[in-house]
Amino acid sequence: MGKTYDRIDGRLRSFIEAQPLFFTATAPLSGDGTVNLSPKGLTGSLAVIDERTVAYLDFAGSGAETIAHLRENGRITLMWCAFQGPPNIVRVHGRGEAVFRDDPRFPELLTHFPDIDHGQHGLRAIIVVTADLVRDSCGFAVPLMTYDADRELHGKRFAREDDASLSEYFAKKDHVTTSLDGLPGLPLPLPPSTV
Repeated sequence: MGKTYDRIDGRLRSFIEAQPLFFTATAPLSGDGTVNLSPKGLTGSLAVIDERTVAYLDFAGSGAETIAHLRENGRITLMWCAFQGPPNIVRVHGRGEAVFRDDPRFPELLTHFPDIDHGQHGLRAIIVVTADLVRDSCGFAVPLMTYDADRELHGKRFAREDDASLSEYFAKKDHVTTSLDGLPGLPLPLPPSTV
């Protein structure tokens, strides 16, 4: 029932862009390392850049496993599930990179996210994923659930922070500058926000 595609376009792109939630999965190279699986949301924080590239905004949080794993090996899978409408699951398997705020590509990449106030959420990086493999499959066992709205708590919590206080917040967290397995995570202090 599943199919493999060489690009993200048409029906696949429309499906991805319509989902209010997606998941990221990464892992270190170490065979006994910690696999990370994270939910991502917030309307406007994901963009299909082209038929092989997807990007999302990496906001403030209490960990940085995805960043650490990408810095070590670049492997990432993104997954979207249809919780409403026809059952479907789409996965993008690829190579990812954390583009930090002091990277010359950062301002241009940020233009792909016009519908979200990134200043409210403690933007740390933009995760850019280049697809190696795109697959879909049935979502027959995925439950039907209703999307009500984005939660407002993240924006309320991090809107009051500036670059210096965000760096202080991250420095106090055990697994932001290093991963659970001791890999380098988010570089601190955060570069100044220039956008």
